[in-house]
Amino acid sequence: MEYSTAPEALQGKVILVTGAGAGIGRQAALSYAEHGATVILLGRNVNNLELVYDEIEKRGYPQPAIIPLDLKGATKQNYVDMAETIENQFGQLDGVLHNAGVLGTLSPFDQIDEETFDDVMQINVKAEFLMTQALLPILKKAEAGRIVFTSSTVGHSGRAFWGTYAISKFAVEGLMQILADELSDTAIRVNAINPGATRTRMREKATRVKMPIH
Repeated sequence: MEYSTAPEALQGKVILVTGAGAGIGRQAALSYAEHGATVILLGRNVNNLELVYDEIEKRGYPQPAIIPLDLKGATKQNYVDMAETIENQFGQLDGVLHNAGVLGTLSPFDQIDEETFDDVMQINVKAEFLMTQALLPILKKAEAGRIVFTSSTVGHSGRAFWGTYAISKFAVEGLMQILADELSDTAIRVNAINPGATRTRMREKATRVKMPIH
């Protein structure tokens, strides 16, 4: 059975996509816009975000917006300010796709350095935690709010040498489950998706790494 979505299924919705400048985030943003959503493109590379912005406009979809933000250095106040800006500018937020993430270094556990661990956890976990906290008040006003986290096979089935990336995805799945349970009696639904093997720069980087034999 082929899955299809009504052309205007997201008409009037406002959806935030992190890591929207490339890969899965870019494609998700284009798909949301194609189905009628106003998409907020968040990422650290403004040039890439502008290319996605231009592509959405070129196709005649609803005008998107850009929020340049480097999750590695972002603070709680940055997310609070962002939430306020979204509410002031759009008056609503119907969904969030937490897609931004970094791979870090694939290596044996005893070779993971602290700086890499901190960077991966900051971007893949803490940023999503703080951003979701800041956005919950406006999401709770939506008729049917949605929060979607991007996970991975190694986020629920640990594999040797996937190090901090796998640890971060286990944390993301835990965050998702806790939040989903807490919000089960509300109009907000929380899920995690595993896109599988996709042609992205992160996937290319992962496949180039030669894993030790074990």
